Amino acid sequence: MDDDDTPWKEVITQHFPDFMAFYFPDAHAAIDWSRPHDFLDQELAALSRDAVYGKRLLDKLVRVFLRGGVEQWVLVHLEIQAQHDAGFAERVFTYHYRVFDRYPRPVASLALLADDSPRWRPSLFAYDLLGCEMSLVFPIVKLQDYAHRLAQLLEHANPFALVTAAHVLTQNTRQQMHRRRQLKWRLTKLLYQRNWDRQRVIDLFRVIDWMMHLPPALDARLRNAVLQLERRRTMPYITSIERIGMEMGRQEGRQEGRAEGRAEILLEVLAARFGGLANTVQARVAVGSAEQLSAWARRAASATTLDEVFGD
Repeated sequence: MDDDDTPWKEVITQHFPDFMAFYFPDAHAAIDWSRPHDFLDQELAALSRDAVYGKRLLDKLVRVFLRGGVEQWVLVHLEIQAQHDAGFAERVFTYHYRVFDRYPRPVASLALLADDSPRWRPSLFAYDLLGCEMSLVFPIVKLQDYAHRLAQLLEHANPFALVTAAHVLTQNTRQQMHRRRQLKWRLTKLLYQRNWDRQRVIDLFRVIDWMMHLPPALDARLRNAVLQLERRRTMPYITSIERIGMEMGRQEGRQEGRAEGRAEILLEVLAARFGGLANTVQARVAVGSAEQLSAWARRAASATTLDEVFGD
């Protein structure tokens, strides 16, 4: 999975201080958050262009200023690893020295492990040769370690507590899709109860939605519940039209299956909004052009009847 395909990238970029405060509190306390922090993604991509490694969710390079009043900044190299990788520690070391060679500034390498291997905890790369010793020790956080702290996660004020809860619950419900839907619905309701701003709710829902994937029928059932919740609370944050737009955005640039994908998404949303769909409705959507599908999707956000969706 490419970095651009995961909502982790967006939510960390938009809420980096919260991310650091939750997973790496000591590092967070040492950073001067009154100063701007900059993401150097293009620079990191250039440094790692010739490297081919195992599956990972995200690599980030961030420039931050430390507390203390001195004009000093460091580079935080953040790794999120999706699965066990025997060469992971070596990759952290490789990126570490490449970043230092590119900038010559102190570099802090941090790792968040999202795999399901309880004993895999790489935090050191070292070797000793002919009297020469080299080692890099880096802090790690293992999401699996939060599995027995769900109650605290659900009460924690930091938004990444809910992200962590979603990860743990996803692993716990791999063969229990109905149970996953119930838990995903619980997390979604918590997003609204925290009184967070609209963009934060959307960013976090995208990560939770991506993690806690559901079969189409259960997903449509959940989205219908979200729609009803938004109507009651007059908080149109995660509306069906935003979900359609998000999915259609992922289809952009793909030549095969683009119209079919849009039609399938629209049918799911219409079914969630209006119940069972007649064959004539399904047939109309199936032959709709890209422009028609987009127009119908926009109308579906506020329409109260199918006639309003398809009306000229």
